Amino acid sequence: MRKPLVAALFALVIAGAGAAPAVAAPDAVPAADSAAQFGKLAPAGSTAQVKAPAVQAVDFAGTVALSNCSGSVVRMPASEDDDPALVMTNGHCLSAGFPEPGEVIVDEASSRTFGLLNSAGTRVATLRSSKIAYGTMTDTDVALYQLTTTYAQIKSSYGINALVLNNTHPVAGTAIKVVSGYWKRIYSCNADGFAYRLKEGDWTWKDSLRYTSACNTIGGTSGSPVIDNATGKVVAINNTGNEDGERCTVNNPCEVDANGAVTVRQGINYAQETYQIPACFGLDNKLDLSRSGCTLPKP
Repeated sequence: MRKPLVAALFALVIAGAGAAPAVAAPDAVPAADSAAQFGKLAPAGSTAQVKAPAVQAVDFAGTVALSNCSGSVVRMPASEDDDPALVMTNGHCLSAGFPEPGEVIVDEASSRTFGLLNSAGTRVATLRSSKIAYGTMTDTDVALYQLTTTYAQIKSSYGINALVLNNTHPVAGTAIKVVSGYWKRIYSCNADGFAYRLKEGDWTWKDSLRYTSACNTIGGTSGSPVIDNATGKVVAINNTGNEDGERCTVNNPCEVDANGAVTVRQGINYAQETYQIPACFGLDNKLDLSRSGCTLPKP
């Protein structure tokens, strides 16, 4: 999670550094919830090796701004154009507040709105959900809203394609971008490595992706898609970072290895992998937690 946006902005003003976020959406910027910023900072001195494949153009097309967080319109590799579209954000960005440890939300009615952005970061439409298809902060930190519109309708009306979720595990050293629809800002860095367990307050996440320090994300970027520069596909969802150097507290996640050893990386930011999500969605983008290969937590 992250500190409230007001505090984040105040810190930036005091610092006066060049890391200030881009101006938010043209309409009034809503205050981010207290969790619109579950940790994020990066490991200084990372030695990850980076390949140099052909780079895909990564922009804001398909990202969304929520009232308190960022998100994106996503599709599974097997989704059809006439399927109801999905918006992905963090579980801690749910308007009802943080799900409790062990809590899983499935098919809960929701009429939330999302500001759809084009490639330039201009808000071109307001999308609306019909339900929360899935939401949790257990093992991962994700929420998927089902919209009242299909992928085809979004494409026809606004010329925007959904982002595709990759269905394979991300690789350390990969060049990535964290694209925030809330702030209209893109962070560029590399996947530095993976945390066996990431513990923050009462919540624990598995196999979290750790950024190199260039992705110094702030409050409001929670829920941003993490995109592989080479493929243009989503490999993770931005969710937290250790702000103050504390050990395993809210806004200060710690890494725990398989032997129980704890590592604190102040200033480091993290994301939750998304490759396991496609296996849990079937025909018509319908959630089916009993499908073969689906490992998402169940209610």
